[in-house]
Amino acid sequence: MTWAIDEKGYSQRRACALIGIAPKTYRYTTSRGDDSEFRERLRHLAAARRRFGYRPCTFCYAGKASR
Repeated sequence: MTWAIDEKGYSQRRACALIGIAPKTYRYTTSRGDDSEFRERLRHLAAARRRFGYRPCTFCYAGKASR
């Protein structure tokens, strides 16, 4: 996408049309905060309790975080 805009000089709208996505999708930036610590802790809990799913691990994490 960036190649088509920078190197070929296509407009953003045309480059998006060539790829088949909406320009709004190309311009999207996430508004979520950094949750890398939570994700790492959740991976650790999932590795320790393999038979659990992500929901029970989330509840385990919430219980440990409140202590």
